[in-house]
Amino acid sequence: MTKKVLVVDDEPGIVNAIAYALRREGYEVDTAGDGEEALAKAQTFHPNVMVLDVMMPKLNGYEVCRKLEDRDDIGIILLTVKNDIVDKIVGLELGADDYMTKPFEVRELLARVKALLRRLDKNTAEVKGGLIQYGALRVHADRRSVQLGEEQLELTPKEFDLLLLLLSHPQRVYMREELLEQVWEMDYAGGTRTVDIHIQRLRKKLGDPYQNILQTVYGVGYKAVPAGSFA
Repeated sequence: MTKKVLVVDDEPGIVNAIAYALRREGYEVDTAGDGEEALAKAQTFHPNVMVLDVMMPKLNGYEVCRKLEDRDDIGIILLTVKNDIVDKIVGLELGADDYMTKPFEVRELLARVKALLRRLDKNTAEVKGGLIQYGALRVHADRRSVQLGEEQLELTPKEFDLLLLLLSHPQRVYMREELLEQVWEMDYAGGTRTVDIHIQRLRKKLGDPYQNILQTVYGVGYKAVPAGSFA
């Protein structure tokens, strides 16, 4: 599945150079010229990684990070002319994953994008004790077990992997092709209903109201709602 990168900078020359290099590497790329546009594109383009300039009009990069702090499905690489360690720490504390100082080599940026994508692909729920909780529903990532109240739910390995992936990245929309690649480690075969069938089984086992955690995004795929919806 092609990875998406959103490039955000108010200098068209920098945006165009980065976007060109990323497209040559096979990424799907979109661009934005200020912080407000970046937030809007994050909602519609659904990038895997955002290359984000700090000093921008309307909203700066730090403010964008702050507004995206609940979106753990987007990796962020900050770009800035500042080389102060305090500025770097501020960016990282606001949720950025990496930091580069201008001027930089585009080849190094490409390497960092690739490294960040690898980390994101390996990332599963890094929550307290490997626990994801939606109200009475508790998913123990380390023990590979699911409890609903006092009841232990019996899930197949693939059902568990699918549920864990979706709950680990709430609000992230996964296309069926992505789910097949990440859960089943297979290429998408047109017409297969493997993902749909497993989602149906999961909803049945979760029951009402927890079946509503897994939402269909029509014409695209599936996503999980935020845990706060079932507090």
